[in-house]
Amino acid sequence: MQKRDKYNKIEDFLEDSSFRRWILNQEDIHNWEDWTLESPKRAKLVEEARLFLIALGVDELEISREEIQTALAETRNKILLHEINAQKTNAFWTKGWFRAAATLLVSFSLYFFYQSHQKSNLAFNYEKLVEEDNEGLIEQTNNSSEPQVISLSDGSSVLLQPKSKLSYPKKNSGNLRKVFLSGEAFFEIKKNPSKPFLVYANEVVTKVLGTSFRVKAYENDPNVEIIVKTGKVNVSQNETISKKSIIPVDLLPNESIVFNRKKVEFEKIQTLDLKLRPVEKELEKIENLSFEFEDVPVSQIFETIEKAYSVDIEYPENTLRNCYLTSSLGDQPLTEKLKIICESLGNSTRYELNNNEIIIKSNGCN
Repeated sequence: MQKRDKYNKIEDFLEDSSFRRWILNQEDIHNWEDWTLESPKRAKLVEEARLFLIALGVDELEISREEIQTALAETRNKILLHEINAQKTNAFWTKGWFRAAATLLVSFSLYFFYQSHQKSNLAFNYEKLVEEDNEGLIEQTNNSSEPQVISLSDGSSVLLQPKSKLSYPKKNSGNLRKVFLSGEAFFEIKKNPSKPFLVYANEVVTKVLGTSFRVKAYENDPNVEIIVKTGKVNVSQNETISKKSIIPVDLLPNESIVFNRKKVEFEKIQTLDLKLRPVEKELEKIENLSFEFEDVPVSQIFETIEKAYSVDIEYPENTLRNCYLTSSLGDQPLTEKLKIICESLGNSTRYELNNNEIIIKSNGCN
């Protein structure tokens, strides 16, 4: 049993240096996130400890001295009220742990007071967005260590990264297609000019008609990043969040932009050569792979798809051994790619997609 398995108070976490490094510097060398997700009860306590730690480190308060004094006075009044109710005012106050608790309570109150007054608060996170949507949503969470493929009802596909969540309607109604993201995902959107596709991620809305792009928007990250592989996307701030007016930005292939959540502004558009980017992490592979095939064995096409989507493809190797294809799959969603391949091989070929496993059934190519 690990030492932290016995933690049952907020103080236990605050005294742990590795916990402080994880919260303040995102240094998760001891796998705090995975450990936290193992238990809902544990997650609740960790969240309380995280908020207290952040409260103690808040700086650059964008409020006046008068407002700070008001917040302090209100907090001290609450502490005094607890002392009176306990009828042990002197005994409690002389104890070191109670003075520490009072300090934490002051910091905690100031933190929330600051959050309510800052111009660029981060209130519009994934939970808030999903809560305000009036359509019944399906939520899918990737708790594994590998990317997970999600096929949407409109034919679009999403490659959801580990520790990420996606909520989406079972069937899109009206003139819009929309999803809500917490974390990171690569999108391949089926083209439909009459029905735009919107990705809501924290304070940012990414709007497309049909293209492929990546959105990175973890709840506690200071930025939201959008990278376009193919097509064109429009990125804007969710207009319901802030009164600050921000001009929407159009991104073209190989362009990326970052939304600074604290400053409430878009940073400079960067042009990337995705083909020359080093493949440092699993999540970057799909941007570096080409789906342009000219007279290549079908086995090679399946291998490319396996690498791109982190899926396993089972197919009759002997039957398709001498089958070659020429095809431009480009930014087609995964299901469209599979459909095109099967149609090219012949009427007897079909596929089945079950989570991250694909089964190809075929009697051979034409």
